[in-house]
Amino acid sequence: MIQDGRRVQVIERDLNMPNRIVGEVLLPGGYIKLIELGLEDCVDEIDAQQFLGYSLYKDGKETPISYPMEKFQSHISGRTSHNGRFVQRLRKKAASLHNVTLEQGTVTSLIEENGIVKGVHYKNESGQVLTAYAPLTIVCDGCFSNLRRSLCYPKVPSVSNGDMACYLKTLVAPKVFPEVYNSFISAIEKKGNIRIMPTKIMAAAPHLTPGALLIGDALNMRHPITGGGMTVALSDVVILRDLLRPLHDLFDAFTISKYLESFYTLRKPMSSTINILANVLQKVFSASSNPAMENMQHLSRVFETWRGLFIWNISNAIWFMPSSIKHSISFLFHCNIWYRPIVTSISFSQTLVGWG
Repeated sequence: MIQDGRRVQVIERDLNMPNRIVGEVLLPGGYIKLIELGLEDCVDEIDAQQFLGYSLYKDGKETPISYPMEKFQSHISGRTSHNGRFVQRLRKKAASLHNVTLEQGTVTSLIEENGIVKGVHYKNESGQVLTAYAPLTIVCDGCFSNLRRSLCYPKVPSVSNGDMACYLKTLVAPKVFPEVYNSFISAIEKKGNIRIMPTKIMAAAPHLTPGALLIGDALNMRHPITGGGMTVALSDVVILRDLLRPLHDLFDAFTISKYLESFYTLRKPMSSTINILANVLQKVFSASSNPAMENMQHLSRVFETWRGLFIWNISNAIWFMPSSIKHSISFLFHCNIWYRPIVTSISFSQTLVGWG
């Protein structure tokens, strides 16, 4: 959108370089999306390393898992880097454009009039409360989004309004060991004692709201085991850019909202494939004393060794979407043949559509 000449105001909570405990992973498909956006130089000069695959270690044995990259040019691969350095490069790129205003501030709420989002209220660095108006507000405030509730049907209990405490007491507490039950309840009841680690899984359940669009981890999260989050995010940005490119007037909020409804359908082939894979692998390879899951892990390693490739290759390089795989049905076909016992064992509670 920025490169199409639109004026864009970006409000970021903190413009300092993020210092996260985890790194950043771009799958090969994500790097391709970066190229499509003209942002491939954002992985330059940040000590980013080429990412050619994975290795699984179990019982003293190593199983290499390489991406099938024979059909791609030599520079096409995944990239691993320091998250903060990558984010700063993206910010620098955006700030270099004359039609972009990059400002540090905390968005406190959306401005809504007659069911239409007109902009946001936010506090700047000095604490002054300001407003910003726009015909289209794109919300991408991450997994701890405080704006999510008005734009989707959230499945993550909120800590601030007491939903998380209620969830822990009613659904989790009955399942904990009797020896720690009282301590568990006591810890929940201590104010400010509930902390959340961002390893959430949340299916996309958007609520169409004229004037606003929800993307990124605020909309949809999968287990981070495969590092697919940034790849999904960049894919979403490419889809949204292509949808908005032919539009010259964004002020007819209801018409634009109906038009952008297709965004949530177009993102599913990429997002659902990565989401399903990440969530399945987390179930299969997480530590477990269950003999059935141990057998699943052994079956997986035998399959990997026998075929020489893993699920990434089965689906004809699913990370290289869209040129290689158009639908997650292909992925599910292979999962059904080789991993049918896994699907049976872990009792999926989400539908294919929901996982998108």
